[in-house]
Amino acid sequence: MLNIALSGCNGRMGHVITDIVAGRDNMQIVAGFDINTAKYADFPIFSDPFEFQGSCDVIIDFSNASSTEHLLSYCEQHHTPLIICTTGHSPEQLQKIRAASAAFPVFRSGNMSIGINLMSELLRKSAAVLGDQYDVEIIEKHHNQKLDAPSGTALMLADAVASALPYPAEYVYDRHERREKRPAHEIGISAIRGGTIVGEHSVLFCGRDEIIEIKHTALSREVFATGAVDAAVFMAGCKQPGMYDMNDVIASHAQ
Repeated sequence: MLNIALSGCNGRMGHVITDIVAGRDNMQIVAGFDINTAKYADFPIFSDPFEFQGSCDVIIDFSNASSTEHLLSYCEQHHTPLIICTTGHSPEQLQKIRAASAAFPVFRSGNMSIGINLMSELLRKSAAVLGDQYDVEIIEKHHNQKLDAPSGTALMLADAVASALPYPAEYVYDRHERREKRPAHEIGISAIRGGTIVGEHSVLFCGRDEIIEIKHTALSREVFATGAVDAAVFMAGCKQPGMYDMNDVIASHAQ
């Protein structure tokens, strides 16, 4: 039996993950961590992970970037693998996450969808072929309650493109003060917030007389929850400290 602790259990994604786990065999949520401790399922909820006196095989975190450092301390003390699904971390927080992975296994991805991670690979291949002959623009759309902009997924896709371009790319988030033609070595990133959009990401390679668009649309939060639970299965069997991501999960499926 895979025992999971769920950080951010009373959020939207926490409830979806709870439903996903309930529908699978050989796994269960044994504790939830959330500032809102209202109980809605058959596991206890704690406002502080250190209040939990039981044990778990892995922690899934869909809470807030401000909670990450406290979770890192808990996982280091208990040697528990941590799956960080939360986005919006500062560079200093990301450095602390990388440093913590020397002591215990840490999984982090800008997006938990397998489709998005396959899209990242397509973008790397496209950028390698198209090179500096095409301008790259990224448009991301999310619901009006999302806090961070641009999304962690948009940055993840930009990084995938940039890693294969023949030049160091500059990420540009706002052009309204730029009174100049578009420089060649930009990656433009635009964020849209409205309604109940779950998540939509488009990457455009704009060349002379043609546009190539690679797009992913999430129709429900379940795609992210499923990826997080799949990551939990992978990480529960991972005993070596280090940084892991969805590419490792995809590789394990291919074996």
